[in-house]
Amino acid sequence: MGMPNMKMIQQMQNRVQKMQQELEETVVEGSAGGGVVVARVTGGRAFKSIKIDPGAVDPDDVEMLEDLITVAINDAMEKASALAEDKMGGIMGGMSIPGLM
Repeated sequence: MGMPNMKMIQQMQNRVQKMQQELEETVVEGSAGGGVVVARVTGGRAFKSIKIDPGAVDPDDVEMLEDLITVAINDAMEKASALAEDKMGGIMGGMSIPGLM
């Protein structure tokens, strides 16, 4: 395939920028406890919001709620990462350019 030329690199950078913008605008949800806690983050892994079912709030077991929130946020972050990898993988077409990811 040879070395990518400047024009190719420029086009790829433009596509990567556009993709990153799309990721910032895409919101993914992660959940825990069967949906009692739902976290929303962008494809760029920026935290947006958290929803907690009032039934999950037990004043005697705050730790459980903290765990559910952590699980929901991690779930959302993993989905955001997978989405980003998926989109970027399409652009890169298997090529790895150091410093781009």
